[in-house]
Amino acid sequence: MSEAEGRTVRVDVHCHTVASYDSQLLPERLLARADAVGLDAVVVTDHDTVHGAHVAADLAVDYDVTVLVGCEVSTADGHLLAIGVDEAPKPDEPLSATVQRIRDAGGLAVVPHPFQRSRHGASAAAIEGVDGVEVYNAHAMVGLRNDQAERFARERGYPAFGGSDAHRAGGLGLAATAVTLAPGQPPSPATILAAMRDGRTAAVGRRTSTWQYVTKLVATARYNAPSLL
Repeated sequence: MSEAEGRTVRVDVHCHTVASYDSQLLPERLLARADAVGLDAVVVTDHDTVHGAHVAADLAVDYDVTVLVGCEVSTADGHLLAIGVDEAPKPDEPLSATVQRIRDAGGLAVVPHPFQRSRHGASAAAIEGVDGVEVYNAHAMVGLRNDQAERFARERGYPAFGGSDAHRAGGLGLAATAVTLAPGQPPSPATILAAMRDGRTAAVGRRTSTWQYVTKLVATARYNAPSLL
């Protein structure tokens, strides 16, 4: 691609560290793996906290990977990625209100794994005025919901995003977002966020393995199971 057209970078916009209850991935391990698989950037999106993302951002100087701070917000209507925010929005509020909070903070609101109710995916009725839709989530057992998300985003004109939803190193980068930067701009949190805001995105990648999918389901089930103590 010529300089006049702008550089396209590969960004995993949906990944987790140990700051998420269901992840075992240390921030330094996440960055090393991202570097190894050729990602240009990651958005760390732990559940309802930006702590892991800030740790990763501080460590990023030692890696050839750009880190955007974010989180996966548990709204009253399903999960929502807050990309490019310094603080985690308050959980359990309506999705529409959370979208506005994210925008007021200078970030982008992207719906992850929509329609997957078992994974707290938002319904079509709840998705309104967002900045993008994750049309390819690598952590899906089959492609039905990804296909549905892609059609939904295309019909409503929402920019398409892809993310690995990685909770372990092996899943990182399986899916990502190809982001085309403005001409002459190097990759940085600001330039990547600006390109995303302009809708210069495309989803790329492949689904996780059955073993990785089942492993995450077991970890989540253990966390959600009632205590016997």
